Amino acid sequence: GEELGDLLFSCVNVARLSGIDPEQALKNATEKFIKRFSAMENLIKLDEKSLRDLTLSEMDVYWNRVKAAQNRAVEPSSP
Repeated sequence: GEELGDLLFSCVNVARLSGIDPEQALKNATEKFIKRFSAMENLIKLDEKSLRDLTLSEMDVYWNRVKAAQNRAVEPSSP
């Protein structure tokens, strides 16, 4: 546990020294995770499956589908 605390402390300092607000960065990452997980759950429901019944590999497939779709949605369009 102590080593993890040391790692987190170091990450906060790296962020701060890089001009990044570590608290805001964590909030943004949390929001992105929640949106992505919710979208994954919706895809699973559309496929008439249950999250509980999926293997980790199957969850990864859904996660990667959502991630790819979200990344395409934020890519700037070509002129």
